[in-house]
Amino acid sequence: MAHLVMYRNGSVYSPTDPFATALLVEDGTVAWVGQEAAAESLLDERMEVVDLRGGLVAPAFFDSHVHLTELGASLEQLDLGSARSSADVLAAVRARAAAIPGGPVLGSGWDESGWDSPVLPTAAELSAAAGGAPVYLARADVHSALASGLLPAGDSAGLGSAHVTGERHAELRRRALDYDDATRRRYQRTALAQLASRGVAGVAEMAAPQISGAHDARQLLELLDADGADLPLVRLYWGELVASAEVARELADSFGPRFAGLGGDLNVDGSLGSRTAALTSDYADAPGERGTLMLSAEQIAQHVAACTEARVQAAFHVIGDEAARVLAEGLKTAMERAGAERVQGLRHRVEHAEMIDAEVLATLLEAGVTVSMQPGFDARWGDPGGLYEQRLGADRAGAMNQAGRLLSAGVPVCVGSDAPVLPIDPWGNVKACLELVDVASRISARAAFVAHTRAGYRAAGVEIPFAGQLVPGAAATFAVWSASELMVQTPDSRVAAWSTDARAGTPMLPAMDSAAPECLQTVRDGRILFEAAALRNAEHPSHAR
Repeated sequence: MAHLVMYRNGSVYSPTDPFATALLVEDGTVAWVGQEAAAESLLDERMEVVDLRGGLVAPAFFDSHVHLTELGASLEQLDLGSARSSADVLAAVRARAAAIPGGPVLGSGWDESGWDSPVLPTAAELSAAAGGAPVYLARADVHSALASGLLPAGDSAGLGSAHVTGERHAELRRRALDYDDATRRRYQRTALAQLASRGVAGVAEMAAPQISGAHDARQLLELLDADGADLPLVRLYWGELVASAEVARELADSFGPRFAGLGGDLNVDGSLGSRTAALTSDYADAPGERGTLMLSAEQIAQHVAACTEARVQAAFHVIGDEAARVLAEGLKTAMERAGAERVQGLRHRVEHAEMIDAEVLATLLEAGVTVSMQPGFDARWGDPGGLYEQRLGADRAGAMNQAGRLLSAGVPVCVGSDAPVLPIDPWGNVKACLELVDVASRISARAAFVAHTRAGYRAAGVEIPFAGQLVPGAAATFAVWSASELMVQTPDSRVAAWSTDARAGTPMLPAMDSAAPECLQTVRDGRILFEAAALRNAEHPSHAR
């Protein structure tokens, strides 16, 4: 017998009907979308009924850039996001060391760009605060860390400074985060549960040798093989450089059907916060420094050409303008070698792409590249006096994260969090797109929502009919939200900023200038991944007619 669930008495975000208040799910598929009078006539005793009580049903979010094990770990380990000084960091380390005597002190999230004084603690101070226990504290961008006590016995290199970058950081990170299998599985489950509780039903996992390693990626795939139907959909990227199609095919085959592409966190450069993003001119707060290029244009060209021949999507981490320039050079060479149409057909990706000029944009468009952006970066670091301005100066900082310019030019854009760099906050990402520092790059709430839903599936190569939409025949993958007000919102000050009238035929979204919507339920293919007590314990007929 078919399993039928009628969601009614709310709002449904669907192109089928901008006035829709009800949705019928049959065996994991959207069977009907419409208004209340029609819903009443369709009801029969076979149906389970969920009373939305004015809530919004909308396609669940797809997060286009996450690190699952790291996200799960960050939810259990020391969170230094609220630290405002070196003293705060040391106090937090001292408290954690007292709570877990003898154990390593692991944490993340510190960001000295918001401190009154950017002076970092020394290795000796960290060691003293931890009572001699090993310490590893990743910076917010995870491209550098504060560490002590992780060097082999007798190795005294760098005992003065606790701040580590580059290869030394990668080595200490491997030592510090060598979790056992049970811990890894717990972190991965915790992360996926967190995503579901925030209305996210699909993610692109950015695995790489320097982040969590192949064993971690394969453990994640084993978890999904066992329990994947009750978890958000996951597509895996593996950030390993290749120079031949044969190696690209071998790697793709080794990860199985959930594999999405070779890259993601295949780093062309580093991060602005750690001053490892590659710039064409000096850092404003560090004259003479221009960051680090980790790949050459030739390596990029070889990787893209090899992936194109193997029919595998390539993806690169790019932050700085010099890294973007080198990427564009590599893409041009790859198109010459593999053929422009073949390169375009693979829809290769660039992650972050925070500093894109007109010439690079033209190359991205020519190569058919999708840009995976994190607008939350702009909301966190783009304000006057913030990290962007500190590192780049006001002029360069004012032209970051150009989502609107990319979309207007025809470059596809998808949206993610880069969690745990930023928390899982999809509506916050939508709001950030409306408020980008570069006014000309702001986009509407609807465009941002599409970038955080439908575009994410497409960018990750997910072949599901109507993915990210609620129309008859689509998979019943959605989230239920409590929202105080719905409206059509645009960032353009030359026209009305919003409208509460759906007569134009545009489905409405939660007002971004009021309290953030609360996720009440997340559903994937008709299976409930998350349900809040507010919906679960509501007076029946919440789950009965």
